[in-house]
Amino acid sequence: MPETFPINSRTFNLTGENIDTDQIIPARFLTTTSRTGLGRFAFHDWRFDGSGSPRANSPLSGFDPTRASVLVAGRNFGCGSSREHAPWALLDYGFRAVISCEIADIFRSNAARNGLLPIVAPETAQQWLLDNPGAEVEIDLEATRVTIAGGPGFDFDIEPFARHCLLSGNDPMGYLLDQTDEIRQFEEVAA
Repeated sequence: MPETFPINSRTFNLTGENIDTDQIIPARFLTTTSRTGLGRFAFHDWRFDGSGSPRANSPLSGFDPTRASVLVAGRNFGCGSSREHAPWALLDYGFRAVISCEIADIFRSNAARNGLLPIVAPETAQQWLLDNPGAEVEIDLEATRVTIAGGPGFDFDIEPFARHCLLSGNDPMGYLLDQTDEIRQFEEVAA
């Protein structure tokens, strides 16, 4: 799981609407159940041509995960199929959070369960971020608040269990494994 919160970062913008999971990671790369190594396939067809050469006009040109780990996307981000590989690829590529005024429900759930923070922003805040690429943001998951340097901050909602797991650096399976002793005790009493 990613490092702890808060996230202090610049933003990286992808302004298009309806960016689907097949654009995030094309289906031909879904050959693994491992979370690691998928970043090299993130937005593959936007970054590389058919021969594997980098595209000069890629919207990902200049992306530096050490500088910008918050993706600001257009409306309906993560639509399409329900593949967990999409948030895995984004995390491995260097993103820690996605901000949009509309994030597809299944993607939002998969992202939160897998360590990528999905934030649904008010349209005014999203538009300000899209109009100001590279904005400095602080994402405080404890307070569920995004602060934007020079821009309109906002509060956001997140499912409580997902928030708990993200804050503890865990995922649902890890949470269950952490309860092994309590589960054994319950089973012994119930037997």
